[in-house]
Amino acid sequence: MLELLTKQLKAGQPLSAGQVTAAVRALTEASLPAGAKAEFLEALAEKGETIEEIAAFANELRGLSLPVPLDAETRRREIMDVVGTGGDQLHTFNISTTSGLLLAAAGVTVAKHGNRAITSQAGSADTLEALGIPIDLAPDQAAAALRERRFAFFFAPHYHPAFKHIAPARRLCAERGRRTIFNFLGPLLNPARPSAILVGVPRPDLCEPLARVLQSLGVRRGMVVCGATEDGRACMDELSLLGDNTIAEFYQERALAVSKLSPAPYRAQPVALADLVGGDRAQNADTTRRILSGQERGPKREAVLFNAGAALFVAGQAKSIADGWELAARIIETGQAEAKLQELSRPNPRPD
Repeated sequence: MLELLTKQLKAGQPLSAGQVTAAVRALTEASLPAGAKAEFLEALAEKGETIEEIAAFANELRGLSLPVPLDAETRRREIMDVVGTGGDQLHTFNISTTSGLLLAAAGVTVAKHGNRAITSQAGSADTLEALGIPIDLAPDQAAAALRERRFAFFFAPHYHPAFKHIAPARRLCAERGRRTIFNFLGPLLNPARPSAILVGVPRPDLCEPLARVLQSLGVRRGMVVCGATEDGRACMDELSLLGDNTIAEFYQERALAVSKLSPAPYRAQPVALADLVGGDRAQNADTTRRILSGQERGPKREAVLFNAGAALFVAGQAKSIADGWELAARIIETGQAEAKLQELSRPNPRPD
């Protein structure tokens, strides 16, 4: 079946929903060779994934993830994720992760879905682990942490066991320098099923398609962003203070819209890409501590305030990105952000 679907893709023909179901079944089959799976993934990428195909893959893979037993009160809240797809190759520090912690300090329920580093020195899991925040929570423990502390990390390999059969094919594609649909599926597969999300992507042309996929998956409030660097030659999978940002956003009360956002009104000091480069897990954890404790006053802090401000707007906690920036700054200045970091590094609450 996978060979037939690969030939169909090479002929430029899209996959139906039923064919995506068959493809996922084949990709997660342990006995099929990694080479055949890699050939399929490369053919899909070369054809170009449609919105319908991405949504179908996300739905199928979400169905294979471990369920999270959220109680009714937690589910009634706006559950938020702040996440980048990765793949921009710019090696910035963990802006999304730090923004997520800041949101939790502001009272937003944050379900952070992520992994260890793939294209950088330190992924979200690496940095959170270095901060003393548990990354290996079982579903009932994560549900309790979301309920009591408004932050839980969902370590992708634990919640998507079927992925172990896809990993060798993904490695083959990576060794060949070929991207796959999994380069941007990650943010769509959060097992907590966030109702609101801020997603960063490494190419501006991905903003609108991924926003439409998020809508189809039942997300109520969403923003997909891509920010340019100062010379315009590269893009960040974050909101950028360096150059113009492409934004695709939708809310319950507003249809999807695509726009450009200049960082000029938000940039209080000169900033270059070199100012935002991170390091290993220990260095990035220290950067996060310094930002949340108020010690860091430079461009790294402003990058987090920009992204956290947008996330607070998406979560419905601020009337605009600018208002969100000001709220995020107050959360730091009042010590709430540092207190939240200390709380999250203590033993987790027990599940019911």
